[in-house]
Amino acid sequence: MAQESPKNSAAEIPVTTNGQLEDSHEHSFNRDLKCSLPVGLGLSETKIISRGFDSTKEGVVEAGPFPSKGSSASPKSSVISPSSAAASRLAGQGCDLIIPTGARAQQKSGPVVLADEVKNPAMEKLELVRKWSLNTYKCTRQIISEKLGRGSRTVDLELEAQIDILRDNKKKYENILRLAQTLSTQLFQMVHTQRQLGDAFADLSLKSLELHEEFGYNADTQKLLAKNGETLLGAINFFIASVNTLVNKTIEDTLLTVKQYESARIEYDAYRTDLEELNLGPRDANTLPKIEQSQQLFQVHKEKYDKMRNDVSIKLKFLEENKVKVLHNQLVLFHNAIAAYFAGNQKQLEQTLKQFHIKLKTPGADAPSWLEEQ
Repeated sequence: MAQESPKNSAAEIPVTTNGQLEDSHEHSFNRDLKCSLPVGLGLSETKIISRGFDSTKEGVVEAGPFPSKGSSASPKSSVISPSSAAASRLAGQGCDLIIPTGARAQQKSGPVVLADEVKNPAMEKLELVRKWSLNTYKCTRQIISEKLGRGSRTVDLELEAQIDILRDNKKKYENILRLAQTLSTQLFQMVHTQRQLGDAFADLSLKSLELHEEFGYNADTQKLLAKNGETLLGAINFFIASVNTLVNKTIEDTLLTVKQYESARIEYDAYRTDLEELNLGPRDANTLPKIEQSQQLFQVHKEKYDKMRNDVSIKLKFLEENKVKVLHNQLVLFHNAIAAYFAGNQKQLEQTLKQFHIKLKTPGADAPSWLEEQ
């Protein structure tokens, strides 16, 4: 008959019928208890592990605080750290002493207060990435469903029509801007050529005595045309700068808000679809928390969508007012300047620029002086 393996003496203590310990086991129990409890430690501050001689399993005994009468002691309020001598003595006797982990405790002569665990930044970042991935997945699924014609989409007909008109107008204004820039470039080349031609006529007027007057008249005419061309060029460049600000800054800023509104609309529809699918399914203890959480997320994105829609409506209104005002002034300037230039009315052309507070750069004003060149 195989011999039974010895059992853990701390795990099983035989008693007599009257509840008293047997004398044969008294010495063994006292030895285990002395090994398990270090000097200076009560049962409320210890966690001990008892191992059998032939077993790999561990019997863990965790002792909580033993409250006295009239007092309520908390197991986490304080702990008395064992002395180094007691720990060494326990290690020499073959006992394992485990100090509770999860909190940092400074060893001092008096009681030590356990600090709360610090949140792990890596876990917080991981949670943010998880939420972002889930939101991206939902939005991508919503976009694909809309393109395939399977998903429903929230549409504000009036607002969508205004956005379409704005985008169409932006393309037309960009075309006008390109043509005006081309006209400015060509006019600059013509003015430059007229100035050079006037200088050549003036030089020949001095060197050809028999044609002095003829060359002189042509030199004066070309110089006058060049001067008027510079004035017209200033008006056109002012027109280009104003339209460029309107198209590439004011309208672009509004379209950026429109993009944010469309993103909020996609998120709103994605979470709305999720909520509708959950509501169509069964309602039990597992699905009710999911429905409640989905309802909260849906409400958050609905408020965001309503806010962005309101912002787009306000920006479109102010943009329309600003656009009418800016284009009215710039179109009047462009018409008057072109008409005065080709009519040869130099005085009217200069008055047009003064009316719009346009200052022309003096030719050669930006060029460095001969002292700076030296």
